Parts: sequence; structure tokens; C-alpha cells
Amino acid sequence: MTTWITVCDTCKCDGWETGDMSLTDGERLADLVEAAATGRTDVRTRRVSCMLGCERSCNIAVQAAGKLSFTLGRFAPDEGSAQAIVDWAALHADSASGQVPYRTWPEGVKGHFVARLPPLPDDG
Repeated sequence: MTTWITVCDTCKCDGWETGDMSLTDGERLADLVEAAATGRTDVRTRRVSCMLGCERSCNIAVQAAGKLSFTLGRFAPDEGSAQAIVDWAALHADSASGQVPYRTWPEGVKGHFVARLPPLPDDG
């Protein structure tokens, strides 16, 4: 089953306005997450504008049908964060429920979890 990584592309980390403002920090993170997920069949990516977590930028969500969903934030827009996000999403994809044992978490996602949401109920 496919796990989706949704990246907020409007996120701006503190101090963004003092650097190169050609891209938001969210756009930079999205570019890196997309690159890290290239070629994977278990993880896909998408971008959205504003996840309403501005005080915790950069924000992402990890979701799959019938599984727990997670919101994570406070990432730096760098390759290490992007790879950790994709690696954790792959573990989510491999899990029947979306629950990933803590001992298997990549170091780069620890301390970044904001919310865990239950799966939507079946319509049937």
C-alpha cells in the first residue's frame, strides 16, 4: 500500500527573510523529499500550501488509506531531514496499521512528531 508524504510548501523557518528568499523553506524541503523518494513504489509525495503549523515549520504529513496518519514539524530543509522523512514513511508503508516501532525510527524524525490521527472509518 502506498504511503503519502505531504509537504507544506509555504513553510518558512525563523530567519527565512535574512537569507535567499527565492524559495520558501517548505519548497526546499519538498524538493529534497521528492528527490529522496525518487524511484520508490511504496512512498509518494505531494505538496500543499499551508498546513496551519507555521510555528513548527517545516511541516509534513504521512498518510495511507486505513492506517494511522501523522503530522510532523520543526524540520530543517536539508538532505538529512528529507532522507529521514522518506525512511520513516517507508516503515509506515510496511506497517499494517501505520504504527512504527520507536526502535526502528530514523534519528532524524525523533522529536518531530506533532500529532497522530486515527484512520478514517470505513464507509461500509
